[in-house]
Amino acid sequence: MERTKIKELLRALLQRASVFDSFSLKCVAILCMAADHTGRILFPGEENLIRIGRLAFPIFAFLLAEGFFHTRDRYRYLARLGIFALLSEIPFDLAFFQTVWYPQRQNVFFTLFISVALMAVLERSREWPERILEIFIAMWFAEALGADYGFRGVLLVLIFYIGRARPWAGLALAGAWNFLWQSAVQRFGALAVIPIALYNGKKGRGMKYFFYIFYPAHLLLLCLIRYVR
Repeated sequence: MERTKIKELLRALLQRASVFDSFSLKCVAILCMAADHTGRILFPGEENLIRIGRLAFPIFAFLLAEGFFHTRDRYRYLARLGIFALLSEIPFDLAFFQTVWYPQRQNVFFTLFISVALMAVLERSREWPERILEIFIAMWFAEALGADYGFRGVLLVLIFYIGRARPWAGLALAGAWNFLWQSAVQRFGALAVIPIALYNGKKGRGMKYFFYIFYPAHLLLLCLIRYVR
């Protein structure tokens, strides 16, 4: 009985502390991403900006899985990611490789596109042997394509997708993800579980396309600043 009361108290406290809706989480993620890219493009030796930036992808991965379950049209969601993957490729290559075409690496929208495609396929599959094969194919494709974060990025989205039924287990695995197969600086990304844990499940304000456009736009802006300074 006492244990039940403690659980109820903790749940009530967590609900009161849940201050982040989808919009505010996206704002946190893009600010962290902008810090990361500013550090990498304009101040390569400034590790603090990159440490802040490590929180961005875990938050985006969580929001991607949430968006998958809340979108009215998953195919339109997938198409939107694919369009912005193509639109963002030249800004991505200019920003990080200083060329308009660098076929060895692709921007993070490709990772997100593959992850949503995988979730859509998994929704149609019923047998786990089939699902495991589909997961490995998606991870292989992300790695072969050179998508940002590669198979690790797909794996993190998958953690949030599967962990949605058990949020605390999903958060624990997502935190651990930052310590596996990653550079030491990625460990700071484990802090992303804090704002994610305080997500209240609400959509918040709109401005959907702003967050899509921000990615290629801020990369182009950083390229321009690097060129003129």
